[in-house]
Amino acid sequence: MRNHGGVQPWSAPTPDGPVRGTVSVPGSKSVTNRALLLSGLAHGTSTVHGVPATRDSALMCGALRSLGVDVRVDGETVTVTGGPLRGGTVDCGLAGTVMRFVPPAAALAHGDVTFDGDPHARERPMGTVLDALRALGAAIDGDRLPFTLHGTGGLPGGDVTIDASASSQFVSGLLLSGARFDKGVTVHHDGKPVPSLPHIDMTVAMLREAGVAVDDTEPNTWRVEPGPVAARTWAVEPDLSNASVFLAAAAATGGEVTVAGWPAESTQPGTEILEVLRRMGATVTPTDRGLRVAGGALHGVDVDLHEASELTPTVAALAALADSPSVIRGVAHIRGHETDRLAALRTELAARGSRVEETEDGLRISPGELTGGPWCAYADHRMATAGAIVGLRVPGVTVDDIACTAKTIPDFAGRWAALVS
Repeated sequence: MRNHGGVQPWSAPTPDGPVRGTVSVPGSKSVTNRALLLSGLAHGTSTVHGVPATRDSALMCGALRSLGVDVRVDGETVTVTGGPLRGGTVDCGLAGTVMRFVPPAAALAHGDVTFDGDPHARERPMGTVLDALRALGAAIDGDRLPFTLHGTGGLPGGDVTIDASASSQFVSGLLLSGARFDKGVTVHHDGKPVPSLPHIDMTVAMLREAGVAVDDTEPNTWRVEPGPVAARTWAVEPDLSNASVFLAAAAATGGEVTVAGWPAESTQPGTEILEVLRRMGATVTPTDRGLRVAGGALHGVDVDLHEASELTPTVAALAALADSPSVIRGVAHIRGHETDRLAALRTELAARGSRVEETEDGLRISPGELTGGPWCAYADHRMATAGAIVGLRVPGVTVDDIACTAKTIPDFAGRWAALVS
């Protein structure tokens, strides 16, 4: 359903020629919210540097405060002092990392914890993590937002089998708090392949950095030993999925864009954008200043984004601007993201003139004669940035809710205009 919400539409800028420039992007939401939660579970004071001023980060800070954690924000540095957790009310907004990561921690609280969020958050799947917590000893009223968890100050923990084929966050959420459960936690996955496995790898790596013993040697099984979570200092690297949007500007216009601070190695799934851009005709070069992408003729691509599905809107927007058809596979699970992203992309790209077919697990996109007009964001930050990418080559694209990009990119409109105008 198209819903423009009465918000003043944003006119996506269309540059006169190739886009050239260097950009810095905010810290990774995925790393930030894992670091904040682990800090809240630790004994002592932790510091997280590079925290982006985004809604998702603010929601995680608010959730921890609601549980009695001392959280102090000073610019991009957040100081977190863990302690006994208490009951309260948690606003999840539309943040999957809050609604899936915080309930296992809330099971350690003394008292009831009520969770709710934005209207669309109430439609996102939650039963997997809630049923898993029940199997591990928690008492919970409800199967999706809003729900209430009756905390007793601890959780027995142990073995649990889940179907995480809808989201890797179900696994990560249980692992992040598992060391504080009496028996730790062993999570077995039984179902179709887990999407975005690099996000689970990120979780495992960060748990180990916090001194937690994790065994992930057996396929589809993750074991977290009981024990303390160490307080430490965390440094958040740039959000590479957000960076992909700016690199896409080079690919779409035949320009050259450098993202400053791109890490030499990373567990973020966003790194996969580099191979996709190469296959679409761009040149990717690490430099002393950062990671540089130079665009050329933009070609269609057949790509499986199962491990990096958050890139789908960016790749789909580029596919609509390419000189040949594209196929995006392996992303059926993004129907349960902030919105049904497959249906949303099909609707918006088709409205602008692309020929788009929604498949069982993705999209087939054939370029067409594109025209300007309204682009609905569906309150989804990645749908909004996809509209901005299309607008690079199609004059007159207006995004109905560019403000929703504040979920992960502060002042996206200003950053975008500074680069492409």
